[in-house]
Amino acid sequence: MPQTNAAQDTTVQPKRAAVIVNPMKSSGEDFKAAFYRLCETQGWSEPLWLETTAEDTGLGQAREALEAGVDVVIAAGGDGTVRCVAEVLAGTGTPMGLVPMGTGNLLARNMNVDITDPVSASYDILNGADVKVDVVKATLDHSEDEQLFLVMAGLGYDAAIMANTVDELKDRVGWLAYVEAGIRHLPGKPVKAHISIDGQHPVRRRVRSVMVGNCGKITGGVEVFPDARLDDDILDVLLLAPKGKLGWFSVLAGMFGRTNGRNKSVEYFAGKSAEISLEHELEFQLDGDHIGKAKHLKVAVEHEALTIRMTMPPKLS
Repeated sequence: MPQTNAAQDTTVQPKRAAVIVNPMKSSGEDFKAAFYRLCETQGWSEPLWLETTAEDTGLGQAREALEAGVDVVIAAGGDGTVRCVAEVLAGTGTPMGLVPMGTGNLLARNMNVDITDPVSASYDILNGADVKVDVVKATLDHSEDEQLFLVMAGLGYDAAIMANTVDELKDRVGWLAYVEAGIRHLPGKPVKAHISIDGQHPVRRRVRSVMVGNCGKITGGVEVFPDARLDDDILDVLLLAPKGKLGWFSVLAGMFGRTNGRNKSVEYFAGKSAEISLEHELEFQLDGDHIGKAKHLKVAVEHEALTIRMTMPPKLS
């Protein structure tokens, strides 16, 4: 008699998530227990739970998650955790989920992710769809090492705010602590800068700050780049150059009115890449994290390099 083949196993393996959590930002065991229960009720396997440390703020954990072959890698923490996880996942096709637990939560705000309830944000990831977004690679002072950012990079005034915000005040009043730091750093001198967009002949300005945006909103919901989109393959560059005692009022008028093309306190540029050279070092930040000081910055966009798992992907801002 001819042998009959054994029935093939058509069992579908449940999906599995990895959670990379900053224990300093999370609500501890309460969120962990809630997430495990959520996976069980939604038909997902027990998650891979990885905590960041002072020595490894997300890069190593993201690599471990990739090696485990999970279906989604969730960054549960602040903007620094999100940036580290994204740096590893960009270009891999493995989606990243966002569970905001920081003060700024910049990418989450720009993507309309729930920033008030970690469990609700987690549910949206497990039951969500994928959307692709641009990332930006930054090189400081001609280094061979690239750093990734998702929302915004800044040289000068805005980075000085990030470097000197009082942590205790952030814990008490949240993003309003950045306002206090901003007021303290209003006085200051401009620096000579050369700015080149897409390799074109550079413009020369005296500036207090240069900001490079991949999307529009920053801390407090302030929309610095109203026309920016996370998937448009374009970088937006903003120069702030207040002059005189009332210069910052002119900056505010230029940023939020944007009706007077003669306002030289604020200038906008756009392109796929930019190079900024300064007369001397200024503070530098990526996605709200103070990185140090630099006098040269080169940035380039990578179109739709990162996949985000979320509920009902909106029109990206």
